[in-house]
Amino acid sequence: MGVSPITSHVLDAARGLPARGVPISISYAPTSSAVFAGQSSVIARGVTNDDGRCPSLLEPTYVLAPGVYTVRFDTKTYFALHGEKSFYPFVDVSFEIDQAAPHYHIPLNLAPFSYTTYRGS
Repeated sequence: MGVSPITSHVLDAARGLPARGVPISISYAPTSSAVFAGQSSVIARGVTNDDGRCPSLLEPTYVLAPGVYTVRFDTKTYFALHGEKSFYPFVDVSFEIDQAAPHYHIPLNLAPFSYTTYRGS
């Protein structure tokens, strides 16, 4: 079974649990200038599962073109599910690739007033 070339894992650091129900989208633009000009296109949408993952954002056969990808996490919706407010209504994680690797993993550690991310494996 193949895997999406871009995956994510969201952990709720305040609860110490996977963050289930976080809407995620991925946008693409060929350059950072295009991103700032508002010329990004949404190429995928999904929602995290019980394990805080969204394993099928893109088809496993999807070929990533060089450019800028932005993974947007709708944190406001997630915290509203738990009756909480979030200081950050969404978190955008943008990264640029010049040569496609077979897989990019974008984790997010989330709390109502902070977040961290890194390039996972």
